[in-house]
Amino acid sequence: MSDTKAQQPDAVDAVIEAWQRERPDLDLDAIAVAGRLGRVGLLLAPAQEKVFTTFGLQRGEFDVLATLRRSGDPYTLTPSQLSATLMLTRAGMTSRLDRLEAAGLVERTLDPADRRSFRVRLTDKGFATVDEAMTAHTANVTRLLSALDGTQLGALDDLLRILLRALDG
Repeated sequence: MSDTKAQQPDAVDAVIEAWQRERPDLDLDAIAVAGRLGRVGLLLAPAQEKVFTTFGLQRGEFDVLATLRRSGDPYTLTPSQLSATLMLTRAGMTSRLDRLEAAGLVERTLDPADRRSFRVRLTDKGFATVDEAMTAHTANVTRLLSALDGTQLGALDDLLRILLRALDG
């Protein structure tokens, strides 16, 4: 991407320009970045959702399957481990697991080490579904971010990592 493309005005520039006119005392650089990050998120989300729906999944269900898949063999976690990883309430996790179990993508069994607890495991169908969905998701996001070359993508990734570390505390 050339510097010329980066300097072409966008919708956030119009908002910043209006605020600069009304409040010239404010430094709006951070507002511009936050505005662009927000718009990027709003524009990426529906394009990502479209891929998940082709596999009969909602984003949250994909997240559960992906968490189980990347946990490694035997692709099994407790509901509380899933909730903690996905930063989701136990009630929210239960409803996701109910839908995934009904679809035959996961199974819940009693934990042999603690009969008061359950283990959630990917079924063969769940394993195949999440692998196919992840392949399609990766290709889709790569396409969506293709306006950036490899160096730019790496630089953005580095900058966002710094920002996320600071915000996560």
